[in-house]
Amino acid sequence: MATLACAPADDVATNRTAETKVDTAGSSYPRPSSPRLPKDTSGIILFLGTSLTAGYGTGAEYAYPALIQQKLNAAGYKLRAVNAGISGETSAGGLRRIDWSLQQPVAVLVLELGANDGLRGLSAAAMRSNLEKIIQRTRERYPDAAIVIAGMEAPPNLGATYTREFRETFRALADKYDAALIPFLLEGVAAQPGLNQDDGIHPNIAGQKRVAETVWKVLEPVIRRKYVNS
Repeated sequence: MATLACAPADDVATNRTAETKVDTAGSSYPRPSSPRLPKDTSGIILFLGTSLTAGYGTGAEYAYPALIQQKLNAAGYKLRAVNAGISGETSAGGLRRIDWSLQQPVAVLVLELGANDGLRGLSAAAMRSNLEKIIQRTRERYPDAAIVIAGMEAPPNLGATYTREFRETFRALADKYDAALIPFLLEGVAAQPGLNQDDGIHPNIAGQKRVAETVWKVLEPVIRRKYVNS
């Protein structure tokens, strides 16, 4: 598996996409006929994550949450994608700000945290505890909120045991909390020169499009189960 990393914590101050709310409801993205939606689909999809979510190096308008908003609009969903990605964010940082991030009603939480924990060699057990508390607080505040967990990979130089524990954390949490799992957020993007910026780590605009497709494959069925097939 390719090594993952995100922008260092020092980039937080300079990353203009931090905590950017993305709402492209007025997009001219082509609109096919809307699906039958027996329930109100207004609400928020909260993308809580790192620089990969924030759109480091590309801008929030090209980050995958903004591209997901276009897909929501095209499908006729009234859900609004909110980009709560911050460069250098760890699972502990996400936990510290989750209560603030839950001020508006959350229909779906897309949890993209862990890459920076792995980069720094932080405890996989501590990461799991932090992610679990984020899920618990979200469900306590909004019991009907759906959860989507974005799986990540740890740098292989940290050893086979750590890499395995790190990878298994995401699946274990998805199983425990009946959450949908994206096995690897950067599937088909990591280590692909044409899909990454010069740092070899962060997706470029084309890479963000690929990430959006990966996320949509898991997210769209979650939305349909919640609003169409329930």
